[in-house]
Amino acid sequence: MFGNDADFLLSLHRTHAAELRAEAAAQRLARSLPRRAGRSWLGRRKQTGGTNDARR
Repeated sequence: MFGNDADFLLSLHRTHAAELRAEAAAQRLARSLPRRAGRSWLGRRKQTGGTNDARR
């Protein structure tokens, strides 16, 4: 598959660079999307805890 070590290292470098670019793109997309507040388990627990206190 690889003729010599240089071909292998170049292939490894390109693969790693592509993985880094994909990870950076995923992080950029995650930062651009608005966060959905109150969707986590802890967020729901805080929400219901606040409404229970209001009922008392």
